[in-house]
Amino acid sequence: MDFESLFDIPIDDLHTPCYLTDARLLQKNTALLKQIQQRTGCKILLAQKAFSMFSAYPLIRDDLAGTTASGLFEAKLGREHFGKEVHVFSPAYTQEDFTQLLELCDHIVFNSFGQWKKYRQQVQDATRNISCGIRINPGYAEVETDLYNPCISGSRMGVPLEQMEDDFAGLDGIHFHTMCEQNSDVLERTLDHMLPQFDKWLKRCKWVNFGGGHHITRPDYDVERLVRCIERVRDTYGVQVYLEPGEAVALNAGYLVATVLDVVHNGMDIAILDASAACHMPDVLEMPYRPHILYSGTAGEKAYTYRLAGNTCLAGDVIGDYSFDHQLQAGEKLVFCDMAIYSMVKNNTFNGVPLPDIALYQNGHIDLVKRFGYADFEGRLS
Repeated sequence: MDFESLFDIPIDDLHTPCYLTDARLLQKNTALLKQIQQRTGCKILLAQKAFSMFSAYPLIRDDLAGTTASGLFEAKLGREHFGKEVHVFSPAYTQEDFTQLLELCDHIVFNSFGQWKKYRQQVQDATRNISCGIRINPGYAEVETDLYNPCISGSRMGVPLEQMEDDFAGLDGIHFHTMCEQNSDVLERTLDHMLPQFDKWLKRCKWVNFGGGHHITRPDYDVERLVRCIERVRDTYGVQVYLEPGEAVALNAGYLVATVLDVVHNGMDIAILDASAACHMPDVLEMPYRPHILYSGTAGEKAYTYRLAGNTCLAGDVIGDYSFDHQLQAGEKLVFCDMAIYSMVKNNTFNGVPLPDIALYQNGHIDLVKRFGYADFEGRLS
């Protein structure tokens, strides 16, 4: 993606580090998702595990059908700040959380028949109409990184075919999630594998949830193939189809702006930033991956190469090696791309490093949404 040609935000006076979301790009993503819903009748939900910037929810609320949560707190956030449909899935529910989820959620997805049987009576006795489903494990995925593969051998996610039960009474739907940052050809092959095996349960469903991992708003994504996949399941089984992407909602719509604090030399030039891989973009170390920086190149590609590192005591707090057309100077700002997703939701205060500001660019100016301080660090401890 050509980030450089899209970036026109004035950041000279921006306090850093800062997560900066561009409302224009966010709404461009959700406009596409809205079009798909209009064409197919499917419902697309925001998976808050990837993007929970609720100050931006009013900008995208009209384009999406609701939110999905991975537990109680996300469900509360979706109900209070987004409204519309609220769905939840968890590998297992505690009784304390489940009692509250009954007051918040429209759909509850269970990870096992044991969990469904444990809570079935409470659902039936609830004062609200709640639609329940079971998550299946089709035993098929094309995710190369084991950490993100929900169908890997030994996975705790979903009910395998051999453990499906004939007693499906009270359940309205089937949920599956087998993808991670993938195109619709993977979904098509997943359906080819899954539909014949789970056919007799699908015939009893009112809805089918395709889960997340669909990179719908990526420039090379095959939307027409996705449409065919949705229509295939919709027409074959007469069901409401749901999708719950997280990344696709805010893909390439945000940045992390950092400042160079110092440049040191130890076998190579090393620029120390006020942003940390360990604290502010943990997926850089966890996945791992190398985020793009505006106007940078790979090591050796441009005239000056630097190792960019965070300001924690962790020796491995290294973002990566980058090159630039000029020598980096203390006080210079760097802009990391695609930082709206899995950043704000996963950051931490290791070493007492402050959390980045949260800001929104809209209507031609930057709005500071939140600034964190010592109280946020102290409040997580005792």
